[in-house]
Amino acid sequence: MKTIGILTSGGDAPGLNAAIRAVVRTGIFNKMKVMAVKQGYNGLINGDIDEMNLSSVADIIHRGGTIIRTARSEEFMTEKGLKKALNVIDVFGIDGLIILGGDGSFRGAQTLNERGIACVGIPCTIDNDMGYTDYTIGFFTAVETVVDAISKIRDTSASHGRANIIEVMGRRCGDIALYSGMAGGAESIIVPEEELDVDKVCKRLIQGRNRGKLHSIIILAEGVGNAYELSKSIEEKTDIETRVTILGHIQRGGTPTAFDRIVASRMGFKAVELLMEGKSGVAVGIKENKIYSIPLEEALNVEKVFDEKMFDIAKVLSI
Repeated sequence: MKTIGILTSGGDAPGLNAAIRAVVRTGIFNKMKVMAVKQGYNGLINGDIDEMNLSSVADIIHRGGTIIRTARSEEFMTEKGLKKALNVIDVFGIDGLIILGGDGSFRGAQTLNERGIACVGIPCTIDNDMGYTDYTIGFFTAVETVVDAISKIRDTSASHGRANIIEVMGRRCGDIALYSGMAGGAESIIVPEEELDVDKVCKRLIQGRNRGKLHSIIILAEGVGNAYELSKSIEEKTDIETRVTILGHIQRGGTPTAFDRIVASRMGFKAVELLMEGKSGVAVGIKENKIYSIPLEEALNVEKVFDEKMFDIAKVLSI
């Protein structure tokens, strides 16, 4: 293994740069050339590739986003686009690829692996929706961002005696809502994995008001439903003024937490190590604080299990 490439694909997540830094420095330490593929799979198709050196990744471990940029590539999903990418890989003499992203990015890695390109995937998505790993890079930074917003919104909600619905990311996975809701002391946490009962939400708000509570925080995962419709329903049922805050893409930005930086660094190191060992078609993950690898196909097929126990604890603590 003389030359490896690295690309980031799909939605960005805090900690990507820490992983890029780890891959580049580990590769150079082991006498390999490390090529940065710009803008995800589009860079493979267009040949937008540069060699990295130690200075390329200096002073980036604390930065959000990705210095090599990212994109979603519809062209890569076509046979014509795939053939272009394979040709570019051959022209640049890339022996193996490390691909950072979510399940869509991993499917691209699996396709390349089936065509004979050694690939290793690193899970990077704020949603934490990949079942084979305890945590994905960027998840805890997103949770911290939401918790910070909860604290600020609680201040103004208490001043006005309002309830506030905070919509967070998570179309199919409610982990951001669950973890931030517990850490932020939310009165209600609404996730895709649990059926929404508006009457229960309203009952909890009324009980809080009756005992003198000045504010209420409701965390809503975006995949459950429309925040404004929920707000209207709550106001009609409780006569409690209810505002909506949609955090949106602020959850993808910001300085990664120490945890995300450390996990990203460990995973980046492991990914290079796997390529050096001749491993291919595998994904890096973390289980019980240990970095391990699993075949890409298995990783993509492991169902994400919602933490029902943690959800129950959050309900008890929010009475």
